[in-house]
Amino acid sequence: MAEPPVIIWEEEVKSVLRYMDLVPRLEDALGKFSRRDSAAVLQPVRTAVPLQKHSGFMGLMPTYMENDGVLSTKFVCYYNRERGSTLPAVQATVVLLDPELGNVKAVMGGEVITAMRTAAVSAISAKLLMAPGAEVLAILGTGRQALSHFNVFTEMFSFKEVRVWSRTKEEVARFVRSAGGGVRGCGSAEEAVRGADVIVTVTRSTEPVLFGQWVKAGAHVAAVGACRPDWRELDDVLMQSAVVYVDSREGALSESGDVILSGAEVFAELGDVINGTKPAEREKTTVFKSLGMGVEDAVSAQLVFDQWAAKETTRLILDF
Repeated sequence: MAEPPVIIWEEEVKSVLRYMDLVPRLEDALGKFSRRDSAAVLQPVRTAVPLQKHSGFMGLMPTYMENDGVLSTKFVCYYNRERGSTLPAVQATVVLLDPELGNVKAVMGGEVITAMRTAAVSAISAKLLMAPGAEVLAILGTGRQALSHFNVFTEMFSFKEVRVWSRTKEEVARFVRSAGGGVRGCGSAEEAVRGADVIVTVTRSTEPVLFGQWVKAGAHVAAVGACRPDWRELDDVLMQSAVVYVDSREGALSESGDVILSGAEVFAELGDVINGTKPAEREKTTVFKSLGMGVEDAVSAQLVFDQWAAKETTRLILDF
């Protein structure tokens, strides 16, 4: 008989998940996905169920990694909240299953996983695509994703200046406090991004907030918000002039308003660059359009489960 499922709460997920462990696993997963080997990664495009009454949708993100013995799915609800709302914009749960027996092995909070794996993949895009010697990082947005991106980007890279912008001064001030200093709050998005080498957009905007005329030649943009086909963060000028990379070509062409509405051509997936089948155009302006994939959740959840199990084993030994 199968063991009852383990429940791993958000605080415990946060206590065991580290970027130094997560980033190499995600790089490996992105490469496997782009090889389109069904025994390595089997992942359909995210299924979206509209929640019209609540201005949101539920996404279902199943993944099976046969060679690695990993079967998982994530349930994630996104909401386009009114400004000032105290309700959460994203709620997520990840489930790990035994692929042979079909039973649930673990249920874990998905918000920390979503925040950290999304930021880690953006950092991988910067590692692959940003110009050597990048000095200035700009972040548009001040929510959970903005902070996770600040954490991993400052852990992995040595920027001389970090700028942040949001729609209200209060949100900017709160972010600066949360980041523990070393961040310059800006009064406008344009002020934040002018001259920046790397730009991260992590907003809830449905209309462009970043315009190509502001972006310096050779900058790298990691665009994380706008995960629906009618939502935008970037304008047509930027999308059509940049070299566009994505996590999933199929996902981008069905879900990304920035790609679909601009008519921009997708040059490559990040996994193509990792696999050496497409070049990293570092000398050009690049955009990485992130939508998030089930395989990212799968490897992250497996890492959490393995770390949790190791911690439990150590505790049992010490108690014995």
